[in-house]
Formats: sequence, C-alpha cells, structure tokens
Amino acid sequence: MAHITRRQFLTAAAIVGAAAVSRTALAQAAAGKSAEFKLKLGTDLPMTHSVNVRLQEAIDAIAADTGGRVAIQLFPNNQLGSDSDMMSQIRAGALELATFPGTVMSTLIPATSITGVGFAFNGYKEVWSAMDGEVGNHIRRAIEKVNLVPFDTVWDNGFRQITSSTRPIRTPEDLRNFKIRVPVVPLWVSMFKAIDAAPVSLPLSEAYQALQTKVADGQENPLALIDSAKFFEVQKYCSLTNHSWDGFWFIANARVWKSLPADVQQVMTKHINAAARKQREDIARANVDLQKTLEAKGLAFNQVDGTAFRQLLSKNGFYAQWREKFGAETWSLLQKYAGDIA
Repeated sequence: MAHITRRQFLTAAAIVGAAAVSRTALAQAAAGKSAEFKLKLGTDLPMTHSVNVRLQEAIDAIAADTGGRVAIQLFPNNQLGSDSDMMSQIRAGALELATFPGTVMSTLIPATSITGVGFAFNGYKEVWSAMDGEVGNHIRRAIEKVNLVPFDTVWDNGFRQITSSTRPIRTPEDLRNFKIRVPVVPLWVSMFKAIDAAPVSLPLSEAYQALQTKVADGQENPLALIDSAKFFEVQKYCSLTNHSWDGFWFIANARVWKSLPADVQQVMTKHINAAARKQREDIARANVDLQKTLEAKGLAFNQVDGTAFRQLLSKNGFYAQWREKFGAETWSLLQKYAGDIA
C-alpha cells in the first residue's frame, strides 16, 4: 500500500478549497495524478445549500467518469468575490464555471430577471413549464449572446419570503419605510420602492451582518436560504409572501467550454443537468418541512394574501415600467405561462 505523506494530504486538500474538499480530488492527489482540465466553479451560496451539495456530487461524478481528467474546484459563499466580481471573472475567462441567479445576471442580461417579476407565478407548475419551455429558451439565447454557455436545466432558488426582526408583514402598509435587504438586482429594488419600502441593496455575503447590526430590519429569500444562511438567528418573523421566484443558471465561459473535448463536454453536461434535477427535488421535499424546522429555531410564521401587494404595484406603475424595460416579446412569453400580470 502506498504511503501518503502529510505534504501530499495537504496538497490534495488545497485543490478543492477550504469549504469543499472533493473525495475524488483527494484520491487523485494521493495517487500522484494531475488533471488534464482544471476548472474553478464559483457560487454565492453557503456550502450547506442544496445547490452546492448537488454540485459537489456532480464534481466527483465528473472526475470519476473522466478518469481524473477533469478536476473542478468549488468555491462557495462568494469566496471568489461578489456576484458582480464573479460575472466579470467568468466573462474574462479568469473563472471557468459559475452559478448565478437569473435576477443577478440581469445587470448584464436584462431578460434573465423576467421570472422574478413580483407576484407573477402562482406555483411551481407554472414555473417549470416556463423554464423548461419557451421562457427558458428565450433567456438561454440572451445569455449566449454575451459569450457565455448556459446549461439546459435551471436550478431552483425558490419562491421568496420576507423575514423581519421588528414585525410580521401582513399588508403593504407593514412595509412602508421598512429597511429590507435585497440583492443587487434593479428589478427587486424597484419593486420594493413601489411598495413604499426602503430597500437596502447588498450582496448575500453581507446580508447576515446587515441584519445583525440593524442596517436592515428584514430581508427576503427562499426558505432554504433563510435556513442555510442562518437568518433565523437575527430575525423573529417570516411572512409567506411568495412574492417572486428565481432560479440559478449554471454558466460556463464560452471560450473555455469550446476548448474542452466533446466527450468531456458530454460528461459534464450529463452530470450537471442531472444534479440540477435532483436539486429541484431537494427543494420540493424541503419546502414541506422547512417551516416546521424554522419554527423550531424561533421564527414565527404568517400567511400573506398577495392581492393588495399586486394592486399597489400596478397602481404605482411597477408592471408598466418593467413591461417597457423587458420589451413586448419577453413580457408576452412570461404572460403565456403566468397569465395576465397587470
């Protein structure tokens, strides 16, 4: 049996970063092998989030299926910088792979945030019909125009809910002048301003501290992220608004992707898309239990009727403004699946 020195072990551990050590990469390093293709993968989510858990499984499966030719190093939780930083890196080729919420990508590719329009979708049946159909295809073509390669299967970020340290949110009046942390996403900043809230736009990596120090009194995210980011430690209430849905796109730099052999592309595509489908199932199962889990951790829940919020958004011109920004084609595709929004 080969003896593995401490130096070899530390070298292997460094391959995949402090937060996500790949079993396959350790095996490669221990055997003295060097991967032919070394790729970095950046995400903005905690390592415990289902996206990163399934990505790590896919990374190991890709390494195994390619006989160690491909080594993908996962950097979760904005370790490579903010979403804007990673977007710049992947466009330049300094970062080869990344996952981005569609809404975050919208600063470069406006069409990617169409699914995040406030109170558009009523449930997952509409969401997946749209994303696996014409809306997804439309967004994919828009992404390709900026020399990025979007994979076929969209990952689930989930329907977003509002948490608060001061009061439950039941009506639009409860959001008046309410300091709410939102992502650096023009669509959602605009939406909360139209509800007369006071949005504080910050990257996810800065959200917990903002809540802890009262820079913001609340935030909005899907239940899975509220749990994995431990927002329950600094929030008291969770209002089930379901105000927006967003998904994650798995993206590759086009030049890097085209440089990979066809057989490597095939293996990566197979495992990444399969991981995305599993992650959708993870969220579907988790949503059944997450409310109970978070209640046990101290969050008080309340149901919210979105009708008054939607009416206020319409009255204040939010839908008309964004219909014009997205354009008639994109807006009509959304309404084909979500129904008449405004």
